[in-house]
Amino acid sequence: MKLVIQRSKEASVEVDGKIVGAIPFGLVILVGFTQNDTETDIDYLIDKTLNLRIFDDEHGVMNRSLLDVGGYILSISQFTLYADAKKGRRPSYTHAMKREEAIPLYTLWNQKLSQFVPVETGIFGAEMNVHLINDGPITIILESR
Repeated sequence: MKLVIQRSKEASVEVDGKIVGAIPFGLVILVGFTQNDTETDIDYLIDKTLNLRIFDDEHGVMNRSLLDVGGYILSISQFTLYADAKKGRRPSYTHAMKREEAIPLYTLWNQKLSQFVPVETGIFGAEMNVHLINDGPITIILESR
């Protein structure tokens, strides 16, 4: 499981010209699954994500977590995080988990996260336009393995 986490001042996701998810501030997270990912991977990355100290404290030091600041999450499914472009010019997506296996894990990821913070999402597999004001910019990549 791989995440690209971006600290955001505000963000939204649009499908077919309609906003389907929006947050006032927090984290925009691109979420990708690979073969053999399980609920254990989800639990590990939820703990890391929620407690990652990437928000400024009163001294301007990144010392506060999403939980500390009362932030939100915009979660976007992103199979292309497992693109392999080592050979040729067209990426291969053979390392990305198949759709029918990834959907339940993505749903579980969002359900578990929403027990701790407000979560908005895009639509799995849809063509999405993600709008965000990247705060910092701060971008962190996390992997479960």
